[in-house]
Amino acid sequence: MKKNKVVFMGTPDFAVPTLQMLIEQQYSIELVVTQPDRPKGRGNKHTMSAVKEVALKHNLHISQPDKIRGNEEFYNEISSINPEIIIVVAFGQILPKEILDLPILGCINIHGSLLPKYRGAAPIQWAIIDGEDETGVTIMYMNEGLDTGDMIYKKTIKIEHADTSATLFDKLSNVGATALQEALPMILDGGKDRVTQDDSIATLAPRINKELGHIDFTKPATAIYNLMRGLIPWPVAYFIYQDTPIKVFDSTVINHDSDKLAGTIVKVDKEGILVQCASGMLLITDIQVPNKKRMKVSEYIKGHQIDVGVII
Repeated sequence: MKKNKVVFMGTPDFAVPTLQMLIEQQYSIELVVTQPDRPKGRGNKHTMSAVKEVALKHNLHISQPDKIRGNEEFYNEISSINPEIIIVVAFGQILPKEILDLPILGCINIHGSLLPKYRGAAPIQWAIIDGEDETGVTIMYMNEGLDTGDMIYKKTIKIEHADTSATLFDKLSNVGATALQEALPMILDGGKDRVTQDDSIATLAPRINKELGHIDFTKPATAIYNLMRGLIPWPVAYFIYQDTPIKVFDSTVINHDSDKLAGTIVKVDKEGILVQCASGMLLITDIQVPNKKRMKVSEYIKGHQIDVGVII
């Protein structure tokens, strides 16, 4: 068992590979902090976080504060441990200064972008939406700003043409764990240089909302395709057809134009719904209408009419 006292803070699946790495590498994990169990699903059954499931499996001590800012009880709990380092991966709450200042070796965060690009809550989604060719993770020291701390280590990966936020989350969660495994021994030895972020080239990745998913066909087909990929698994891009929102799960960019206006349904057949965009066309192949499961357009049109010439 490595001697350094570690506190781990994380909540969703994205954080699990890093926690598992710390366990496998036999770091002394004194406390795992994760979000409280939340109601989930149609039955609103209280469900524990992915991180809590792993922590319970390995008999780690767990804390689940509703909030940590201004929480004297939680502060006393974590300060009594006297952690040398706090590792934060998608925890879900902003750490106040008194927590940031606790560990002698600092609070370390795994951020899902190549900082200073895409600071904020949704870096993975925005990298895809913006059509980036590559992304990665940044190991960084945390401060009171929004992902503005000094950088320690980076790992870069290619964004594949078919990647969605779901597939990229999985890839980067593992890349992040590997990056921290490589950087952590140097951090604990005090031998890893800090690199200040260049604020002049920083970009933001604000929280995703449902409204962002409404497809604007007056944009290029490639931009719409990237939006669709970036919003899977949530909230999923959609268009409105005869007052019905229809979610789009898969599509193909067609690199030529019809003589129709942007937003016009050009053709509907077993291949999909072909829609003219500002430039290029989008062949929509996988959809979901309200209260139905996801299905191929070829299946949907067997029992439903979608009219050519309608502008959506």
